[in-house]
Amino acid sequence: MSSTPRTFDAWDIKESGPADAGTRVLLLPGGMCSTAFYDDLMAAPPLASAPVRLVAATLPGHAGTTPPHDLSMENYAALAGALAAERGCDVVVGHSIGANIALEMAAGGLFTGPVVLLSPTFSASDEDKALAIANSLGRVPGIGALTWSGLVKLTPRVMVSRLPTARREALTAEFEKNDPAFCRQVIRHYFDYLDRYPDLVSRLRDSGAPAWVVRGDHDDVGLSEDERAGLEAAPGVTLVSVPDAGHLVMVEQPDTVAELVAQVALG
Repeated sequence: MSSTPRTFDAWDIKESGPADAGTRVLLLPGGMCSTAFYDDLMAAPPLASAPVRLVAATLPGHAGTTPPHDLSMENYAALAGALAAERGCDVVVGHSIGANIALEMAAGGLFTGPVVLLSPTFSASDEDKALAIANSLGRVPGIGALTWSGLVKLTPRVMVSRLPTARREALTAEFEKNDPAFCRQVIRHYFDYLDRYPDLVSRLRDSGAPAWVVRGDHDDVGLSEDERAGLEAAPGVTLVSVPDAGHLVMVEQPDTVAELVAQVALG
């Protein structure tokens, strides 16, 4: 089964900024996250005071929202591309899996504007080891369901130490909305995607899209020396390191990321 992007109407969307703004930015959260993970970025002064309309959209199926029939990364890119066109978005910002979906939007010609990729993954070997293990165990009959049930319960407790104190309760509550069975399936599709495209640096470069790759200086997701060199050599790609931030860079350093997004959006 496959979704028809133009008829998918179950997006969970949060918007801010002037309704008549000349520039619109689509914000795609990461896997198992919701629009709430962009609240701090949307409220940060560099964006809150800018003439920019922000459209945050939870990836369908994540954080307890309605899933599409087709969970492939390519279909998510098609869905997000259709949403960007419908809402007239000029820039796409994606975090984690959302960043890889933004990359696919550019690579597939589904979006031709600038993309800001927050903590993307460029190869399976870079991905968080715990997630890779969960994906492998998730493919084992019987064990898989138990693995993901435990992971969805455990992850909010692990996340707590990485979140600003004021945001811990709200963001862990969002994560707890996830359905383990959905997470098991969508992460399987995500790793299948990483296997299909083992060189995502070249895929981003060949898209020709203006791109900013933004990573916290202690991100759990890796970046090999070859990948870093490829990004630094790619025309139109800017690599940005954010101090004192991990994988949730837009939560940990919202002002820094908001300033970059505002600069990209306003040219």
